[in-house]
Amino acid sequence: MAKTKSRPPAFLVKSEPDVFGWDQQVANGVEPWTGVRNAQAANVLRAMQLGDRVFFYHSNIGKEVVGIVEVVRTAYPDPTDETGRWVCVDVKTVSKLPQPVPLAAIKAEPRLEGIGLIRQSRLSVMPIAPEHAAVILEMAGA
Repeated sequence: MAKTKSRPPAFLVKSEPDVFGWDQQVANGVEPWTGVRNAQAANVLRAMQLGDRVFFYHSNIGKEVVGIVEVVRTAYPDPTDETGRWVCVDVKTVSKLPQPVPLAAIKAEPRLEGIGLIRQSRLSVMPIAPEHAAVILEMAGA
């Protein structure tokens, strides 16, 4: 797919590909990012703005950044949450990365030292610094 023409991704979301993977995201086009039940991750969802680009990461199986989505609806009550405490955002498929960026490569890249994906490996939604996003895009051939 075409290279990313707008600002680089500022966030990363994780999903287990056997539960909801990139192919399902592509098939659906726009998808609510539901099910986040961590206060820190929920605060990151609340910080997302329309048009923000987000890396899509396959966790557990694959462990690699595979694509880019865009926020098309900012934080609203997560319909899968009966307590009313949690939020979700809607994301739209933008592009598959030319080549996936595996976690092992991210860990081995000195320029990605301190990235949340390594530092807070269990967090499902996280911000990505612009300099880290640029390195990941470079590693992906984007």
